[in-house]
Amino acid sequence: MRSRHARLGLKAVLALCALALAVVAMAEEAVPYRYSGVRIGGGGFVSGLVFHPREKGLYYARTDVGGAYRWDDAARRWLPLTDWIEAKDDNLLGIDSLAVDPSDPARVYLAAGTYTAPQVGNGAILRSADSGRHFERADLPFKLGGNELGRGNGERLAVDPHDGRVLFFGSRGAGLWRSDDRGAHWSKVESFPAVATSPGASAENPWRRQAIGIVFVVFEPASGQPGRPTPTLYAGVSTQATSLFRSDDGGRSWQAVSGQPVGFRPNHMARGSDGTYYLSYGDEPGPDTMHDGAVWKFEPARARWSEITPWKNQRSGWGAVTVDPSDSKVLMTATFAHYTPKDELFRSVDGGAHWTPVFPRSEFEHGSATWTRDHTPHWLASIEIDPYDPDHVLFVTGYGIWASRDMRALERGGTVHWTFQDAGLEETVALGLISPPEGAHLLSAIGDLDGYRHDELDTAQLQFAAPPRYANGESIDFAQAKPALIVRSGFLRKPFGAAVRAAWSEDGGRQWQAFASEPPEGEGAGSIAVAADGAAVVWAPRNAQHVYLTHDFGKTWAAVEGLGTGLRVLGDRIDAKRFYAYDRMSGALYVSHDGGEHFAAIGGALGDASRGRAQTRVQAAPDEAGVLYVGSREGEWLRGNDTGRVLKRFEGVTGTDAFGFGKAAPGSSKPTLFLAGRVRGAQGIFRSLNDGTSWQRIDDVDHRYGRISHLVGDPRVFGRLYFATSGRGIFYGDPAAGAGKRP
Repeated sequence: MRSRHARLGLKAVLALCALALAVVAMAEEAVPYRYSGVRIGGGGFVSGLVFHPREKGLYYARTDVGGAYRWDDAARRWLPLTDWIEAKDDNLLGIDSLAVDPSDPARVYLAAGTYTAPQVGNGAILRSADSGRHFERADLPFKLGGNELGRGNGERLAVDPHDGRVLFFGSRGAGLWRSDDRGAHWSKVESFPAVATSPGASAENPWRRQAIGIVFVVFEPASGQPGRPTPTLYAGVSTQATSLFRSDDGGRSWQAVSGQPVGFRPNHMARGSDGTYYLSYGDEPGPDTMHDGAVWKFEPARARWSEITPWKNQRSGWGAVTVDPSDSKVLMTATFAHYTPKDELFRSVDGGAHWTPVFPRSEFEHGSATWTRDHTPHWLASIEIDPYDPDHVLFVTGYGIWASRDMRALERGGTVHWTFQDAGLEETVALGLISPPEGAHLLSAIGDLDGYRHDELDTAQLQFAAPPRYANGESIDFAQAKPALIVRSGFLRKPFGAAVRAAWSEDGGRQWQAFASEPPEGEGAGSIAVAADGAAVVWAPRNAQHVYLTHDFGKTWAAVEGLGTGLRVLGDRIDAKRFYAYDRMSGALYVSHDGGEHFAAIGGALGDASRGRAQTRVQAAPDEAGVLYVGSREGEWLRGNDTGRVLKRFEGVTGTDAFGFGKAAPGSSKPTLFLAGRVRGAQGIFRSLNDGTSWQRIDDVDHRYGRISHLVGDPRVFGRLYFATSGRGIFYGDPAAGAGKRP
């Protein structure tokens, strides 16, 4: 019997080959892009710092949602180590712990995993033999919590200083684990005390109870010799009961350390070069709250414990402690969550017998990130003294890293100077982006930092001019026909006080006015949209049972008809009478043709295709009234009109995280389409210059940035897009030189 191809004939075979090649071409033509971070500077919680003890200028930072970084001492900036993580592994961008190999400066390990919630995957150990330039992954059989309670404690992960093959990891809910092959494989240490997985080793915040477990592992280097596993090591459990345990047989068996304090949870343990240990404690693991605590000194040779808390007449948590590697008598510690009046950094040069507050004799430089002038250091969960320069001290905060190069000026009666050392480190979470056709090319709504008018993409700007000043900016929109008119919404947290939680600007975001009032229900924030001509604003506040309409910036509000709770709203870009709403978790679509007064469900093929889809994304077409683009994380991408008719199914697009529209390519009347999602099974960032007929991939293996949450194209600069990550800030991308010609 002849083969099927033989029966088809030569012409048919050639036609099939041509079709196959065309499909491949449609799927993924790569176009080189150059990506840069939109400069804000820090902006998020840096949860840990680790110096390498044997290589000058080598140190790392870990963050709760934005991955890990290595400091480049020559370039004087942080280098991101985890931008290669793609959308499906976005949970790995929260780093629960970081460890270096004391005997090998090239080796670094990350304990990666952001949440322990049921819907997320397990964590992993990412291991590198070239200082974080490349990583291998070892999956763990349990979850990690890089953005959960206790994330500033540590370090949970430790490498044996005498035998780099041996690592220990203290998990949150699965006990102590060990590797004997440089982190490639892991086994549970069954002999570790059960208190590590007991209810007492957990904590609760307003959302749920979380396991905290073992928060640090520390080797005693004096007990070992090179080439053999270190016999003595300690592990600390976040519990107010007996919390510190010791092993003298390389981790095979464990005993509680006698005489230790109880009543508080340990969070850090630092060793001095003379063998003395220092521990910081709090009543809670932090960072959300910590009301009380202590600092203790432990001398194993004498089996003696001494309390050395700087403030003994005030209650405060203590979230970190460190020892100068070159002088075991020099210590630093800090209060934690002591907001009234503020947290304080302390320094001792006599082993904790006496302490000097540092901040009253400090000056902070704000020029590199002007917005920091409105912030006070808090969440000081990691303090480190450079092993090669005792004047060089760094501490983390809830919004970045401060560094001093003249720390010992304190002992000389002088002033300590601090600079914001966040060049290259961006950790904001943008909750909204817009790129209007005039004015600043980019404006943002930012979690924890309100939002920015980014007049210069490579220079840190000051936040939106106050008042109002929001803790979180959550939604932002502009009027297409009057692009200088911008609205935004957000919310405030104590102790910021009360304010109307929506604002408007008529000069492109330079100056703002709060709305005259809020709707009669809700908690601000939510989703806000302005009509194309600026004459009406629709607001769906958080936890409101209705959506509201105003024609006078909040002097009067009316509940719209036809909509319920939990919706997102947007205006048509052409027709000022059209507004839309959608339920992101159910895919339900709604339209108004009377300026937002009444809404009706969108049915037809478009409504049917969207309904039942979670993680729905909807945008109004930039060039045609009554037309919507609708996508979802696990569904097709559609263009349809507000009657429910599907106008186009974008072939090959099988998942959408975010999308946007940019300036048309030369010679084209159609906007450039940008998509973060899946095209023919490949996850990435894509663009199309021909209305989705073919797609060009514009990211690469080193630049994935986790899951993209928001994306907009620039209507004035061909090829440019802006996108928000889940913890690495905002990026903008342009075609690399000579790239990006229209196919």
